[in-house]
Amino acid sequence: MIEGGPSDHDKPEVLQLSEWLSLLGGKYDYKYMTTEQPRGNSNIMHSRAKVLGGCSSHNTLICFRPFPEDCDDWVNAGASGWDSTTMQHYGDKIKLKIAPVHTKDRNPIMADWMMSCSSALGVPVIGDFDSWSRKRGEGGSTSVDEVVHDEVTGLPRVKGRGVAFSEGVGWLSIAYTPEDGKRSSASVAYVHPIMGERKNLHIYLESWVHKLELNSDATKVVGVKLRDNQGAELVLKAKHEVILSAGAVDSPRLLLLSGIGPKSELETLGIPSTRDLPGVGENLVDHPESIIMCMNLRARETDELPPITVMQSDSALFVRRDTSDPRPGRYLSCSSPPRNSLTHGKTGTDLMWHIYTVPFADNTERMGYPRPKHAICMTPNIPRPKSRGKLYLTSTDPQVHPALDFRYFTDPEDYDAKTIVDGLKLARKVAATAPFSHWLKHEVAPGLAIQSDEDLSEYGRKAAHTVYHPAGTCKMGAVTDSLAVVDPDLKIIGITNARVVDASVFPLMVSANPMLTVLIIAERASDLILADYYKAVKAYAKL
Repeated sequence: MIEGGPSDHDKPEVLQLSEWLSLLGGKYDYKYMTTEQPRGNSNIMHSRAKVLGGCSSHNTLICFRPFPEDCDDWVNAGASGWDSTTMQHYGDKIKLKIAPVHTKDRNPIMADWMMSCSSALGVPVIGDFDSWSRKRGEGGSTSVDEVVHDEVTGLPRVKGRGVAFSEGVGWLSIAYTPEDGKRSSASVAYVHPIMGERKNLHIYLESWVHKLELNSDATKVVGVKLRDNQGAELVLKAKHEVILSAGAVDSPRLLLLSGIGPKSELETLGIPSTRDLPGVGENLVDHPESIIMCMNLRARETDELPPITVMQSDSALFVRRDTSDPRPGRYLSCSSPPRNSLTHGKTGTDLMWHIYTVPFADNTERMGYPRPKHAICMTPNIPRPKSRGKLYLTSTDPQVHPALDFRYFTDPEDYDAKTIVDGLKLARKVAATAPFSHWLKHEVAPGLAIQSDEDLSEYGRKAAHTVYHPAGTCKMGAVTDSLAVVDPDLKIIGITNARVVDASVFPLMVSANPMLTVLIIAERASDLILADYYKAVKAYAKL
């Protein structure tokens, strides 16, 4: 295993989940910038973790499995074998310790926000966002979640479930240990227990792979070139397979540096083409979100917020505007009619909000808004974005960052921008609803002078930021798909012994936070690799 950064094993600033904000832009971050975005924010930095465990050692560890409709769409896009039944089976194998935010960590502001979301928008309060996947198919539930009214609040809440939700608000499921607030990352859950125990595990830390070595007809990866932490150039030879798990930025980057990608673009840069795969770097997608920021506190003399939290963003809201899809599991019995005329595709949830008890003011301050010392931020997020971008090289130098052109808010229907406008409007409705409204003084950004859809769109796009979910740049699909980079077995098309196992293989973005989807891909990849290995061993034994 070759890791570009150090071990996380002795890094309390990494292991302590509450410190995640201090990692952004720091020494454990590759800090990739976006290119100029004519309809979006051109100042977005995409944090990518430079430490063992990858982004699970860097992010907020919010856990959602892929929803059934996400899996349906993957299969329809050519990713055969990645249906929901299969994906949930591998989700059951994930070793991270996952649970909703512990009661001792529940901030009263977020609790009041959840009540106001339910009252204002008519969505249920969900006790455990992940419970549908554990109870799938139980109790005869096949079409809608069972919604009851809470005896204390009188608000709708979900009692039991056998299918994925489409709407709801609740405490997030997070991969952490409540007793000490530490991460249950991929590194902690999978690597720490076997470090020093497995004779066949060799970890190269602070080492950077910059090229794949292929055989003469470019059908097999025979080794990888790397620079180790002493600056020495090494070549590691592959006995069986090579697995790229460098993420949606660095997996395609490595392929391009190795001559695997769009032939004409590579040759223009002076990189000899070894395998013409036009889709490498294409299909770049993200979960963009914008922000409504409010000052607090009307009910107190001080602006100090209650400090109780796991990681300053412990709950989330999902709303479904488009109710036109009749398939089971796509609606709740308490859902209201569509909230607007948007019907851009038949999906499940189509609007998500995070809430933060810290001022996310970098972008709004750049636009001229003040930076309050304390603030509450609601951030409408686009679960199923339509815009697609591209990653590409600008240099043959492996140390030069690739260009990340997300092309935010450029979809022809303007669906993404309209989704942000809807999200800002609904956030204002929640902010005006008690008990959450009692925490707020006034709206800092965008400010009540911004009211028209046109003005909200302009503000929302300029203030947009990322939640660090780049994906899709080595798209999985049928071998007949001209833009597919890997086949449904995750093998690089045309190369027999190399796979990509990370978010770059997403054919389409999943609706919620993608970390568990990446781990599901990894769990299934393990079985695919083992199956091919034993086939090869069996065939060799017959010789």
